[in-house]
Amino acid sequence: MTEKDGPFNTKATMTRIARKFQEIEMMRYLGQVFISTGLIGLLAIPAMTQARTEEAGFQSNTAAFELSNDSTAFNKPPALDLFPALVNLAQATQPNRADAQKTQAIEQRNKEIVQQYFDRWQNGTGNFFDLLASEANWTITGTGTTAGTYRKQALIDQVIKPTSARLSTPIRPTVRGIWADGDMVIALWDGEAIAWDGRPYRNTYTWYFRMQDGKAVEVIAFLDMQVFNDLWTRVSPRS
Repeated sequence: MTEKDGPFNTKATMTRIARKFQEIEMMRYLGQVFISTGLIGLLAIPAMTQARTEEAGFQSNTAAFELSNDSTAFNKPPALDLFPALVNLAQATQPNRADAQKTQAIEQRNKEIVQQYFDRWQNGTGNFFDLLASEANWTITGTGTTAGTYRKQALIDQVIKPTSARLSTPIRPTVRGIWADGDMVIALWDGEAIAWDGRPYRNTYTWYFRMQDGKAVEVIAFLDMQVFNDLWTRVSPRS
């Protein structure tokens, strides 16, 4: 048996030792990352290690574990170089937690504001359109006489008042749900009233509010325009 093929080949044995040592080093670095940065840093490791590994062409090549000219050391695999950068990355993500908490607080506050205006409307104790900023834009989607984009006062004068003048009872909302995403609040609700001809008016609405400083600065309104247009065509407004 030759030295090259023998089971006690020195180079092969040292390579296996180097590989085992590398695994120990990797686990040690992982432990440090987990302790110092928490789960966020740890979750970042697999994807970044994969990308760096593929870039370096590191595919369990035993040459990466060969001893250097210094018999007491071995060439450190590229993966180990990643850990200081991973630690820095994980630490850099820590402020994002505070940002997320701030965003959640804003979303919750905006939801509560919109809900309060719906509650006052439902109870007949407030004007819902006071939610709008003075220069707010309100867009009614679909087709028909009232479809289009209005400023607050134009909306009230050209849509809200003429609609109310066709109803013998005011529209009362029943909210199905209110959701928030960033500065946007979405409300799904049903409205019901009685028209002057004695027939009921029922419609389902989805309103999207973009909020700023507790007011809606932009609104997009979706509704059944066929039902709405029928009310306007069928019933003449009364003063």
